[in-house]
Amino acid sequence: MGATRWTVRVVGVAAAMAALAGCDTPPAPRPAPGPTGAARPAATPPRPPAAAPTAPAAPSPLPSAAADEPCPAGGVRVRQAGGDSAMGVRIMSVELVNCSAEPYALEGHPQIRLLDRKRAPLEAEVRHGSADIAGGVPSMDRPAEPVTLQPGQRASFAMLWRNLVTDPSVPASEGWAVEVVPKPGAPVVTAELRDSVDLGSTGRLGVSAWRASSS
Repeated sequence: MGATRWTVRVVGVAAAMAALAGCDTPPAPRPAPGPTGAARPAATPPRPPAAAPTAPAAPSPLPSAAADEPCPAGGVRVRQAGGDSAMGVRIMSVELVNCSAEPYALEGHPQIRLLDRKRAPLEAEVRHGSADIAGGVPSMDRPAEPVTLQPGQRASFAMLWRNLVTDPSVPASEGWAVEVVPKPGAPVVTAELRDSVDLGSTGRLGVSAWRASSS
């Protein structure tokens, strides 16, 4: 009887220790589930729509001082339009713009006078056409024709001269502005010149008749 009870106790203790040991061992990990279908790539987030190209901004128009100025009392304004030179002969175009609301009639040659830097009048003999200044210039010698300018239209005349010093005792003269009487009885209008009318000591200036501008 005594041996049997001891055996039972030993078996019971061993079972208890085995149970305790089982509690200390973590359970085996669960097997990963098998594939259920073809692997799908991770979804790529949609890209934002590309911005539409921006058209370049239109260039701002250049400011025009003349357009902002009031129209002179005579209804026209004048300005230097262009020029050319070759072999000492100079030619410059002066343009007239009808800035009034009425038609403006021109005919013949304008009356002009050159002014120096200090706006003092220059002594110069003004002749019609090329007039012994250059050997025949067709654009200067065309006969005069009537010109009628509608509001906003333009006409022009040309000045011709030689840059020569024929007399060293006479100071060379330069015109930096030109006073224009477009037609008899009209008010004087003045054009400031970007380039000088460098007469030297010749004292002679040719002027053409009025011509309507083509543009």
